[in-house]
Amino acid sequence: MSVAFAILLYVASVAFFGGLFLRVLKYWRTPAPLKIPTMPAPTTQAGVVMRMGREVVLFESLFKSNKWIWIFGWLFHASLLLAFVRHLRYAISPDNILWPIINLQIIQSFGKYAGYTMLIGLLGLLARRIFVERIRYISNPSDYLMLLLILAIAGTGMSMTFLSHTDIVSLKMFVLGLIRFDIQPLPSSLLLQAHLVLVAILMIIFPISKLLHAPGVFFSPSRNQVDNAREKRHIVPWAAKLDANRGYKTKDQLVKE
Repeated sequence: MSVAFAILLYVASVAFFGGLFLRVLKYWRTPAPLKIPTMPAPTTQAGVVMRMGREVVLFESLFKSNKWIWIFGWLFHASLLLAFVRHLRYAISPDNILWPIINLQIIQSFGKYAGYTMLIGLLGLLARRIFVERIRYISNPSDYLMLLLILAIAGTGMSMTFLSHTDIVSLKMFVLGLIRFDIQPLPSSLLLQAHLVLVAILMIIFPISKLLHAPGVFFSPSRNQVDNAREKRHIVPWAAKLDANRGYKTKDQLVKE
């Protein structure tokens, strides 16, 4: 059983990191031939960085659009981040230099109850899919299944924390063994095994799902572009080469002449 789960998690890790790398590489190479920043847009690169930071951390556009959806969305994502940091204790030893930097000992107290706020956020987002007509109209079965999958992950994780405790020491040895390619025995807990299977499924489908909005937001031309269309001509590299081959001159060349 330990070997089977080790293979499953290795395959899931390769699918997750490999698929994510390929997707990000595709986003990076996709040209943005038009100047389309969402107004009002910043006119400097520093302003773009500030705007992107507010969007990623505070969900600024969602806050302006719909307050109650923003509450559930931000609550879920903040709880997910807290739960993720809390889970680092399984991969980091107390003598590791990262342990005091991340303050894992302090985070355990808050992260333990992040599952409740995560469930509240997820149930709110699921209710939005079901009861808001315009959202229900554009929702696919995969949208519901993704929310249900994350709900199941949160539910099994909370069950191990508050209902049926698992052997944390053995689990940590198993995780550290995976990192060192030295497979250790996995605790015989059905809840833990179900939790790991669900996490592996999420990792495998992540690169081909709508969850790619996480890295995709950084490549959105409506968010990452400077509003300087009048000051500087926006042209992608492949179009610049095409213009050069046709003998067209750039604005800078015309100014110099």
